[in-house]
Amino acid sequence: MPSSTLPDEEASPETCVLKFSDLDFKESNLTSPSNSLKAEFDGNIKKKYSFAKKKAFALFVKTKQVPSPSYEFKEKWWRCCQQLFADQTNIHRHVATQHAEEVHQQTASVLKQLAAALSAPQSLRSTDNKNPPEHCLIPRQEVSAWLPDVSCFNPDELSSSQGDGEGEVLLYYCYCDLEDPHWLCAWQTALCQQLHLTGKIRIATEGINGTVGGSKVATRLYVEVMLSCPLFKDHLCEDDFKSSKGGAECFPELRVGVFEEIVPMGISPSQVSYKNPGIHLSPGEFHKEIEKLLSQTNQEQGDTILLDCRNFYESKIGRFQGCLAPDIRKFSYFPSYVDKNLDIFRQKRVLMYCTGGIRCERGSAYLRAKGVCKEVFQLKGGIHKYLEEFPDGFYKGKLFVFDERFALAYNSSVVSECSYCGAPWDQYKLCSTPQCRQLVLTCSACQGQGFTACCVTCQDKGGKQASGHTQHSFKEECECTARRPRIPQEQHA
Repeated sequence: MPSSTLPDEEASPETCVLKFSDLDFKESNLTSPSNSLKAEFDGNIKKKYSFAKKKAFALFVKTKQVPSPSYEFKEKWWRCCQQLFADQTNIHRHVATQHAEEVHQQTASVLKQLAAALSAPQSLRSTDNKNPPEHCLIPRQEVSAWLPDVSCFNPDELSSSQGDGEGEVLLYYCYCDLEDPHWLCAWQTALCQQLHLTGKIRIATEGINGTVGGSKVATRLYVEVMLSCPLFKDHLCEDDFKSSKGGAECFPELRVGVFEEIVPMGISPSQVSYKNPGIHLSPGEFHKEIEKLLSQTNQEQGDTILLDCRNFYESKIGRFQGCLAPDIRKFSYFPSYVDKNLDIFRQKRVLMYCTGGIRCERGSAYLRAKGVCKEVFQLKGGIHKYLEEFPDGFYKGKLFVFDERFALAYNSSVVSECSYCGAPWDQYKLCSTPQCRQLVLTCSACQGQGFTACCVTCQDKGGKQASGHTQHSFKEECECTARRPRIPQEQHA
């Protein structure tokens, strides 16, 4: 959930802590505060809850602020959901109606952080703002102090791909304990805005996960700033950043938020920690393991499983040869998939992989916690790093990415087909029915015949809409979702 610099002096973090001094949330579920929980608060505490909610709302709006066009005299404009707002009332109305759940999560996160601060030993708290504890020095500094000097660059070098010929997209993550994710969120928002970067960044107390796009000058500056930041200098290295051709145009906007997890597995990091992952294998080591696996005459009877941790639509257009690719729609289904198919992994060596490595960190920790596998390994740097070393290796097809490019091509293999005629095809498009967000594989010939939806049901919906039906008369999900088991049961010997 996005956050940013505090909009006024009156509600600084120190002031918030003092105002919440009588809250006791030790027995409360702060991750998702419900109406019933709020009802239990007395009148005084209800006011503080309301204050936190207003603050969360203001922080969210602040992150959407953008420079006003040069021909306008207004100082403040806002961009959200690909819309530009010149009036504060309109952006407030938009956030209230379209982002209520995110504001709700931000409120819970603020309350949880305050409760944690208040439950800390008195020796770790400081009432003297001039001499804060050493561990608080970084978060309490002004965000502007952590922004790079870009005065030596032409503005066009940062906001476009001029000079380098093309832009770039960076993919990275860093698991490390962060004491103040909201300050980090504000800093990341300001940093990306200064460098004209777009993309998505998730921040939590367990670390940061980002995908940003912009000019090469801007992305190189971003990497330098991240590597020099004391919060990450002992955890991040240049090799942790995966790059590909792209730019700011690959994302509709910049979204920076604070969440409980930096990748949504649906299980609290306090239950399954990134600190207990599988054994990391370099791309070269992983390549040798797959080579050994594929050389076996009967792979099903062997003791090794190659497990794809991604969603079905990702593995559909590209995957390692001989892998087990679960037919799941979200990574949050992965734990249930493991639970339902534990016998497959019993006494096996499991080789896990995903796009950039982040899902394997906690996915492997979850699988290890079940205590059924011989060993659990994961591909360091994910498919991204593997393809940099082995573009014509054992990974065939395209690499799915979560931006407007949809996929990256490293080899000429096509492993998927048109859902209508069966011809080889691996170029995704969104279903033509506005309410459906499913990805569809439909070749040029079939598109020319009007087959642009993910299924017959959606194709029919699109026809009815064209005849005058309103979009509100249709449900979002279609038969593509309905006919797929949420958690598939694999067949095994």
